[in-house]
Amino acid sequence: MFKVDIAPKAYSDPWILPLSERVRMLTRGKRRVAYFYEEPNNSTFRYRAYNMAQVLNDGESGDVSAGFFFLQDWARIDEIADLADVLVICRSRYCHHVNQLVMKFRLRGKRILFDIDDFVFDSSYAHLIMNTLDEDVRDSSRWDYWFSYIGRLGAALKMCDGAITTNDFLAGKIAAFSGLPVKVVPNFMNREQIDYSDALFQHKQGAEFARDGKIHLGYFSGSPSHKLDYAIIVPAVEALLAKDPRIELMIVGYIDAGPALSKFGDRVKRQPFHDYVNLQRLISTVEFNLMPLQSNDFTNCKSELKYFEAAVVGAISIASPSYTYAGAIRNGENGYLAQAQEWLSVIERAIEDTSRWPALIESAREDARSKYGWFNQRETILAALQLD
Repeated sequence: MFKVDIAPKAYSDPWILPLSERVRMLTRGKRRVAYFYEEPNNSTFRYRAYNMAQVLNDGESGDVSAGFFFLQDWARIDEIADLADVLVICRSRYCHHVNQLVMKFRLRGKRILFDIDDFVFDSSYAHLIMNTLDEDVRDSSRWDYWFSYIGRLGAALKMCDGAITTNDFLAGKIAAFSGLPVKVVPNFMNREQIDYSDALFQHKQGAEFARDGKIHLGYFSGSPSHKLDYAIIVPAVEALLAKDPRIELMIVGYIDAGPALSKFGDRVKRQPFHDYVNLQRLISTVEFNLMPLQSNDFTNCKSELKYFEAAVVGAISIASPSYTYAGAIRNGENGYLAQAQEWLSVIERAIEDTSRWPALIESAREDARSKYGWFNQRETILAALQLD
């Protein structure tokens, strides 16, 4: 484990702002973008609305500005429709409010885009989604939930003039389903995440990457829906814990270690879900970030965020070769790729490659900052909004 002595960051959600301030944000520029999401959260909203607005509002010219709005702001929605030039509906389910929102912008002759970051809009893939997420397919209420959720997102998507998403694989699925033009804006790290991550990395660098003699593998999960992904690595991690006393595992989030790994006692450490800024501190302490995924169309649509969030703080990623992970990771140069049957041998190889760790860490960090830092996204966002 890396020795990281930086204190946790005092955190509060930076998007909790009064409506009046969010309207002021929107009106600062000559061309204005309104992002709409049902209600704020730490995941999709952050990446696909808050981060986008932060980049657009940072422009020196003041030409383009952005604000973000929610169902709770409905009383002033006509004012927002008058003020904004472009509406981006982010992964919001069809309802009478979303229908009215689209109509208000359409009657004013304004462009309406739909931003979606997951393959959850085509109900013909419902069975695949439920199986991947380990849903109980015998429970009819789960079918009702997923067909409703997927169908409402698909209906809202088809009402729009175009779509924005996170990667080319998912863009192809959106285009095939909707017939709409699709642009790609990758997920990326915002200012708060980058600033704290830079401080963490510089601290590690200043300490010459001092470690405690243990080797920590990290599994970081934002939801309990990754049980089957986690199960891919359990046999390899069990074997490593059994044969190498230096190995420890850190599990962060909602996944249980399970009986096969719990038997190793305090060598398997649990941490609760963390806010996205302080999560960077936990990631910075582990040598290796494990990123297993099942192999199918649903998982190939997932973004590479787990890679760049680890890379920017100097943790080496070992990942399943999904579409985005294989596109981001150059095997043996800025991380490692492992097929399902290869996890044990690839982790062992990564551990043995200690002389190459510095080069891997530097390469991955440079890649993460240059491709996924907020400060390099403006032109891509403007092109997707057709404001370039």
